[in-house]
Amino acid sequence: MMGRALKLTIFGESHGESVGMVLEGLPPGLALDMEDISQEMERRAPGRSWTSTARREPDRVVIQSGLYQGKTTGTPLCGLIKNTDVRSADYEALRGVARPGHADWTGHVKYGGYQDPRGGGHFSGRLTAPLVFAGAVARQFLRRKGVAAGGHVLRLGGVADRAFDPVLVNRTLLDNLREMEVPLLDLTAEAAMRQAIRDAVAAKDSVGGIVECAVTGLPAGLGAPFFDSMESVLSHLLFSVPAVKAVEFGDGFGMADQRGSRVNDELYYDRDGSVRTRTNHNGGINGGLTNGMPLLFKAAVKPTPSIGAPQKTVNFLEEKEIDLEVGGRHDPCVVLRALPAVEAAAVLAAADFLIEAGGEL
Repeated sequence: MMGRALKLTIFGESHGESVGMVLEGLPPGLALDMEDISQEMERRAPGRSWTSTARREPDRVVIQSGLYQGKTTGTPLCGLIKNTDVRSADYEALRGVARPGHADWTGHVKYGGYQDPRGGGHFSGRLTAPLVFAGAVARQFLRRKGVAAGGHVLRLGGVADRAFDPVLVNRTLLDNLREMEVPLLDLTAEAAMRQAIRDAVAAKDSVGGIVECAVTGLPAGLGAPFFDSMESVLSHLLFSVPAVKAVEFGDGFGMADQRGSRVNDELYYDRDGSVRTRTNHNGGINGGLTNGMPLLFKAAVKPTPSIGAPQKTVNFLEEKEIDLEVGGRHDPCVVLRALPAVEAAAVLAAADFLIEAGGEL
């Protein structure tokens, strides 16, 4: 379970009957736009994108509880997402095989061999579907508060988009990015990104990338020092996305090579009397608390570990070293499908802090 005021639990396995989530702490009376939720689920769903696996899942959410006549009741919201396009036979030949980059070996050790190994089981990216559903619900709560979130593909296969303007990023831009098949600020980068993926597929390989996200409209003072800082809570959620391997806020690692005079954000009074900063090197966070500027972060998404190129590994059931070429249906790049999951983590963290601060509808 994750969260303090807004608590999230996810459950299921990649090739089980379904995956799902329970979200506790939603205020009663929130009208859910199911069409908007379906659109968000579509962004993550497999089989829809030129970068994704051939596995096709409708990802329709069946709400089991917590919703009455279209509005939240205030009791736990439970949603189920059926798994309809599974091919478990693809994994029979991999029984006991530790696929490099996967949790086959570590999961076997953790659960004593009783885990469901098909499609990665509970470790699969399939579990980001309920995460995205929870985020889609939280996003609708945030809209009532004037908060918007969105992101774009900053890098893919070594090809770069331009970064957000850290001060001027706004709701209109973030909403527009959500409508794009390939969310980019520089549309000319798409062709090169497509080619990078085609080249990886031809080599029986995969590529990764970086997504950049922003949350605007957050008031100053959300978060806590030290253990429940905004960075801590958001990072905790971000690393629940299986492909995420690194996170940075604002200028992040780039600050290490700068002087304080270059990365301190000077403050001033805006025309409406609010305190703002002239720059946003710190990504909208000081001392673990939001400062009223756009919250900005980047998440690195690793290349898909299931690849057709030959690799060395072990069969831990037979206790021998083997050569492996992974078959089946796999994404050559998960960056585009990871983006809505990363956004979901951001909106869940923001909603959690707002509700904790007394955020009624």
